[in-house]
Amino acid sequence: MKIALIGCGEVGQCYAAAWRKAGHAIYAICEIRQDPDMQALARGFGAALHAAPGAWLADADIVVSAVYGHAARGVAEQALPYLRADALYADFTTAGAADMRAAATVAAGDGIPFADVAIMGAIALLGDRTPLLCAGTGAEAAAAFARDSGAPARAIAGQAGDAVRLKLLRSIMTKGMESLTVECLVAAESMGLRDALYEVLADIDRTPLTTFMDSFLRSHVLHAPRRLAEVREAREQLIDAGLQPLVLDGVERLFARTTHGIEAAHAAGARLDLPDTVPARLEWLATLASGKSGRASA
Repeated sequence: MKIALIGCGEVGQCYAAAWRKAGHAIYAICEIRQDPDMQALARGFGAALHAAPGAWLADADIVVSAVYGHAARGVAEQALPYLRADALYADFTTAGAADMRAAATVAAGDGIPFADVAIMGAIALLGDRTPLLCAGTGAEAAAAFARDSGAPARAIAGQAGDAVRLKLLRSIMTKGMESLTVECLVAAESMGLRDALYEVLADIDRTPLTTFMDSFLRSHVLHAPRRLAEVREAREQLIDAGLQPLVLDGVERLFARTTHGIEAAHAAGARLDLPDTVPARLEWLATLASGKSGRASA
């Protein structure tokens, strides 16, 4: 395959090396940077270096965009008119779903397969073995190409933008856990209780994550008021230890929102008697998150 790479930062360099190793040709690189280091990098890949999309893209079997997310739509709109109809455009950026869909619409107008490719992990840790999730009309082709080059990849049903949406939903969980971990372990270390904390968290290790999440969700509707009090006590403990709570401030607001929703339902004479299922309780919590009434009655 002849590959044209638009954007040659960490992601572009990582995958370009993997594709060359798999026997593909990186014949051209498009980069704003035109300094000697970038020129040397392009030569190392055996690629011509260009400053902007142009007619040279017509030689590509696959065009890969690895630019910053905020630039992805504009780059796609500039590049797509130059592609052959049988070429694949694969967007590896973390652009918003709306931008991905707008770019996919441009591609569809020219009959070009478009793949929204979400990198589901940290390139710095796993390199080209980081799992990839692909959506859009070119999803199957992009996933097959990635697997052929040794990257774990799969296509999902749906339109362009769905892969990046899943990536960002995953980020809510992973970045949230990362933030809580930092806040919790800093506090535990300052109190000399970190080793003991690991011991009392051992039960969590024995439960699959998704099961744990569903359990939290279902019980949250029942126990938010009591847990709100516990969150506030935990927050005060951080302050007493001379630490500034950041993540717990947001946690407190979320528990307070649910508590207010429960209280509002009771004040209106409604009985909050939701079925003990994840979909039912998510539906009620979604009304709170959107600012709508959270009332529910049996």
